[in-house]
Amino acid sequence: MNARRLLLSLLALCLLLGAAAYAVAWQPSLAVLAENEQQDFPPDVVARGAQLAAVGNCIACHTVPGERAFAGGLALPTPFGTIHSTNITPDRETGIGAWTQEAFRRAMRQGVDREGNYLYPAFPYDHYTRVTDEDNHALYAFLMTRQPVRAEGKPNDLPFPLGFRPLLAGWKLLFLEEGPHPVDEARGEAWNRGRYLVEGLAHCGACHTPRNALGAVDRSRNLGGGEAEGWQAYAINADSQAPVPWDEDSLAFYLRNGWHELHGVSRGPMAEVTGNLGLLPDEDIRAMAAYVASVMGEPSAERRERGERLKERFGTGGRLVQASDSQTDVSGQARGTGHPGEALYRSACANCHEGGRPQPYGGLDFTLSTAVNAPDPQNIITVTLFGLPPADGEASAIMPAFANTLGDAQMADLLAYMRERFSGGPPWQDLARQVRETRDGTRHVAVRPADGIERAPRNVGAKED
Repeated sequence: MNARRLLLSLLALCLLLGAAAYAVAWQPSLAVLAENEQQDFPPDVVARGAQLAAVGNCIACHTVPGERAFAGGLALPTPFGTIHSTNITPDRETGIGAWTQEAFRRAMRQGVDREGNYLYPAFPYDHYTRVTDEDNHALYAFLMTRQPVRAEGKPNDLPFPLGFRPLLAGWKLLFLEEGPHPVDEARGEAWNRGRYLVEGLAHCGACHTPRNALGAVDRSRNLGGGEAEGWQAYAINADSQAPVPWDEDSLAFYLRNGWHELHGVSRGPMAEVTGNLGLLPDEDIRAMAAYVASVMGEPSAERRERGERLKERFGTGGRLVQASDSQTDVSGQARGTGHPGEALYRSACANCHEGGRPQPYGGLDFTLSTAVNAPDPQNIITVTLFGLPPADGEASAIMPAFANTLGDAQMADLLAYMRERFSGGPPWQDLARQVRETRDGTRHVAVRPADGIERAPRNVGAKED
């Protein structure tokens, strides 16, 4: 009898705790936007929303390449399973056409959709919570004036019990710091604007900050390096591995143009970011650069001195240098080290990367390469295997792929030689295995053209006349 009473008491306690947890996790559904309700958005507000959507890179996750803009359905691999992005066109049945501004604002601030369902933080509401009401209004205006697309959502592929969305209430309780940052009066207007963009809508830390075991960004290591779609998102704080230290000017140039003569071209997911930032005014680009430069801080005297030497050796002072011969034969400059990767480097890489043609169309000298100096070789493996496809219909950086010409062992020898010659870092370990896993898809990596915006049709979903 005592055992039975104990069991019933435990069961009752579990039910009470479950009911309490559900009560805490429960979110109400919000009113549906009336079908006949007219929403008139001034053109300048819609245009501002377009800029903000570009900052947030919304089209990247909410568009399947080759399909209609913002219609969702893109598979987003995560360490916890695959999540499919949602339709954010103004279709009333499958998109957000029935959402009021209040519902949109709640999704951005709290990660809860109109029906009261918790959103997975693959949608970075832990960053979007910083967005002001004014900017949320402009974003809403932009999205609600896109072409409606009927596209049913695809089910997520998550192991039990992660498909039970109320569990996200606990995640949010632990990791969501809701609301905007207060203005730092000790800093200037540009710095505060830059922090607002970088830490908020641009959600730079979603890629450039490491995550903990539960998938939340580790704010104690803000911008300390992370991972995005199989690429290493480099540290852009004091831990940066860039041979020439970044400063505000170089960051602003890179974000504006997608390349910098002493840092190379943007690629992978970052190419899409710099492509979309083209809609931002210069003052916002400069503000973002000012904030990131402040997070990086001043480099050590040793790094600064080395950077100055590299600037003198490779820099052009911002001048565009014309080179009639971009394939200068440098094979006679053999170093004769006997390293098995040296001959591969001379035949496959040296003519472009030591040929003297400047960025963005020439190959970056690997002495300047963050990829070669990084502790993880993933990015240089990816670029060497799959190259840099050209942008569509415009001049761009380009690099051939060597996946069909070099085997795993050859690729490992080549990269080991580059690491030894151009970097002061220790040798990379188990290169052949990492090359093989990248080649066969065990390590999923997204490869994009030089401008990175193949997911952004020219009309970006605008309503057709």
